Amino acid sequence: MTRLLRTLDAFWFPPAPAARLAVLRILVGAFALWLVGSHYAMWVEIGRSSPTLFAPVGPVALLRHPLSPEVNQGVIVATVVANVLFVLGWRHRFTGPAFAALLMWVISYRLSWSMIYHSMNLVALHALVLGFTPAADALSLDARRASTVAAGRDPAGAWQYGFAIRLLCAVTALAYFVTGLAKVASPMGWSWATGEVIRSQVAADALRKGVLGETGGPLFQLLYDHVWLFTVMGILTFVVELGAPLALLNKRAGQIWAVVAFMMHWGILFIMGITFRYHLSGILYAPFFDVERLVGWRQARGRRRSSRLIPLYPGTP
Repeated sequence: MTRLLRTLDAFWFPPAPAARLAVLRILVGAFALWLVGSHYAMWVEIGRSSPTLFAPVGPVALLRHPLSPEVNQGVIVATVVANVLFVLGWRHRFTGPAFAALLMWVISYRLSWSMIYHSMNLVALHALVLGFTPAADALSLDARRASTVAAGRDPAGAWQYGFAIRLLCAVTALAYFVTGLAKVASPMGWSWATGEVIRSQVAADALRKGVLGETGGPLFQLLYDHVWLFTVMGILTFVVELGAPLALLNKRAGQIWAVVAFMMHWGILFIMGITFRYHLSGILYAPFFDVERLVGWRQARGRRRSSRLIPLYPGTP
């Protein structure tokens, strides 16, 4: 039993630097700000749709009737404001949970009026983890105001940060695994791995886009006659989705899985013309890497540039 507890402790609570979790906060927060900000007008307009189209999902299922358009717009504005404070890391103990809850609400509310875009789920879940963990102990306004060491947390490496990062990875892996299980449980089952099935689905998607005047994947017509390529795609999809829990075994396995999954989504874009923006940005997979090195690299580059500066006048520092 003691050995099992030690194993679980090492798995869920590995030490990690505060800067790594902080960079993840900034990356996820920046993407969320782009997502809500760039779709602000559309999401406000959706809130003015006919109540007959309202089919609440997620936490919005608590509502029997849609919010008034003015209240909906106010919530979206509040989300954007909280989002900015989240990225800056100001009063994270309060603004972090507030932003996470608001983002979960506005995304759920937006999906309650139309087709459910599952690609948005992970953005909300990642923000939820970051909002309720000490993700602003470094690279934040909070960190400038007070020392995290004095608060009992060592920014050089502590389990609080490692646990949050591990949870982000677990949420990502679980989302892929559930997607794979859904494919297996569907009427097509394991036939997803055959070239004909996935090619037929891609063809149907391309035909639908053509009828609606949209643009499909640029490579689809070139690849259509090569069934074996679609077979490889089907098998790779199952490997990435059902094999996602293996990414949690160790750091190297997680990084390899993240790279393969990232490339898979770019392949989906070129072949099917389907855009998973969070996945394509790479931010989704950032928890599997030592992203704090980005800060160190930028600082080192700044020091090198400073060392090359030539004084304008002799004797000046």
